[in-house]
Amino acid sequence: MLTTLPSLLARAEHGRYAVGAFNVYNLETIQAVVAAAEAERSPAILQTSEAAIAYAGMETLGALVHLFAKKTKIPLVFHLDHGKNEKLIMEAIKSGWYGSVMFDGSALPYKKNLKLTKKIVKAAHARGVAVEAEVGAIAGIEDFVSVKERDAHLTSPEQALEFAIETGCDALAVAIGTKHGAYKFNGDCQLDFERLAEIKKLVKTPLVLHGASGVPAAVKKTAMKFGAKIAEAKGVSDPAIKKAVKLGIRKINIDTDLRIALNAGVRQFLTEHPEDIDPRAFLASGKNEMTQVIRQKMRLFGSSKK
Repeated sequence: MLTTLPSLLARAEHGRYAVGAFNVYNLETIQAVVAAAEAERSPAILQTSEAAIAYAGMETLGALVHLFAKKTKIPLVFHLDHGKNEKLIMEAIKSGWYGSVMFDGSALPYKKNLKLTKKIVKAAHARGVAVEAEVGAIAGIEDFVSVKERDAHLTSPEQALEFAIETGCDALAVAIGTKHGAYKFNGDCQLDFERLAEIKKLVKTPLVLHGASGVPAAVKKTAMKFGAKIAEAKGVSDPAIKKAVKLGIRKINIDTDLRIALNAGVRQFLTEHPEDIDPRAFLASGKNEMTQVIRQKMRLFGSSKK
């Protein structure tokens, strides 16, 4: 069943767990998230990026998610991830498909991000749609070499408080050292937990962690065994994710891990069954691998049986 982002995150706050937000872009990825949610008895957020919409179409993805949501009693949210195109965000708000949208103005000057977020929150709330916003820069954090420069691109606790109050957003993504993509860190995962604790102490709005894929070793190994060239891929460790949840993160975005899992499953099937040309067979293999990864994430986030 479809529910709202605020209600889902309020329950997560009460239970001190995080809800996984998983990127989807076709039938199999949607099936994988819903299958995992049902198997784990866990709430889930299915989200589409602007690129996914360009690939499959907003109406197509929306209709599929709504169809699956009608067939399950598990609470689900359909969410627009990393919206940067204001016109597309407004289209999503008016479409009737999305329960929540994200406006990512983190690359903009702070005041402009604040102004545009307030505008989008007003438009969304008028239609019963929730808004996730972002303050601080996430991508490329490890490239800022000086402590001062790094500090300037991570989320300021005081600024996060002001931003949350001024915009009235329903969820706030914060930058504490994670990075998007498969190649997050050169060395060990280093997140600024002191910063997160301070933000949580000040901000009552549910907090979101982006760039949180872990690149599971077993799945990476399978993908590489059957031809993937991703030796340098490295993500956020499970202990770091657990600590982030303990310190107050309530929504965690996962995309890269799903791509690796789908890739691994398809590669393995095609290698082991070179005579089989049925796309339903090799896509099912990838989907099943994805489902297992999502289930593991739900257990890690503490949302299983919730």
